[in-house]
Parts: sequence; structure tokens; C-alpha cells
Amino acid sequence: MEPSLSATDLDIRHFTHEDLPEIRQTLIDVHADAYADAMDFEFNQRFPWFVDHWGGHLEFSCLIAFAGDEAVGFAYGAPAGPGREWWREHLDPAPEKSRTFSFSEMAVRTKWRKTGLAERLTRALMEERNEDLVVLLVDTEHPRVQALYETWGFRKVGERQPFPDSPVYAVMLAELPLK
Repeated sequence: MEPSLSATDLDIRHFTHEDLPEIRQTLIDVHADAYADAMDFEFNQRFPWFVDHWGGHLEFSCLIAFAGDEAVGFAYGAPAGPGREWWREHLDPAPEKSRTFSFSEMAVRTKWRKTGLAERLTRALMEERNEDLVVLLVDTEHPRVQALYETWGFRKVGERQPFPDSPVYAVMLAELPLK
């Protein structure tokens, strides 16, 4: 079934650390639907830990898009603490600017893909930021996703495997505001 609304007709709401108890299950449900075919069972089982980890950050920022009462996509992250700009190891010289927003996760329900919602959520989340830079990770097995982020102003600066059992990710960096 195709969405009856376009991505521009959706209600996008902002949530913070204090809202995590209210939105936690919504994030888990949207993620499970968005990645049902693409991710392994074990990662989907771990996703609640990531929600709690990022949502536990006092400056956690999350946008959820709603079509009526149904959550159809989200994007979230939090500022990196001073001295925690781990991406710097991939650049020589590293930019003088250092205040970094860590764009942790974005998910769009399968039936809402290719509607422009992913870009709308990304840009809306970044518009409210006052950091200099934004960093994210993209699985290197998904070059089309990496290419999509590149069209939004991100560039690959290196690769990283954050956990011994995780995929290798492209480290992508962009200046804020996004172009």
C-alpha cells in the first residue's frame, strides 16, 4: 500500500531526553519495520540498548514523523562531548571547528521510502543544531545510502568498526548548516 500523504504533509514532532519513556517503544517499532529485511536478528535485538544509550544523553534530540497517529520515521542523535570528536583521527589536518553533533540513527518505515522523508528528517534535525559539524556512520555494504548522504553534503572521511562484531562503517562528516 502506498502512503496517502507526501513527506511534506507529515506532522514532524521534536522530542528530548525527557520524552524517552513516551517514545522509546515507538522508535523500536519503527526501526523493526524499517529494517526487518535488511538487518540480522541479533542487531534488531540490540537496538533498544542504542535507544537507551542515546536517549540517556541529556541533550538527546529526536524527530518523529507522523501520518495521522502512525509514526512513519525518525531521526535522532546528541552532541559529542568536548574532546570526544573521535572522527578527528580520520583527518590530517582535522578542521579547526570541533563542536560535533553525532547523528546516531534514522529509520523510515518501508512503505514511506522514496518519498523524501529521510532527507526531510535529516535536514529538519540538523536545522535546529548549533554545532559546527555533524558525523554519522553508514554501513560500507550500503553504498547507495552513502551516496544519498553525499548528496546532502556529507563526505566520507574514513572507515570504522565500533564493535568487534559490527560491520565496517563509512565515517561521514558534514559542516553545519547542511548545504
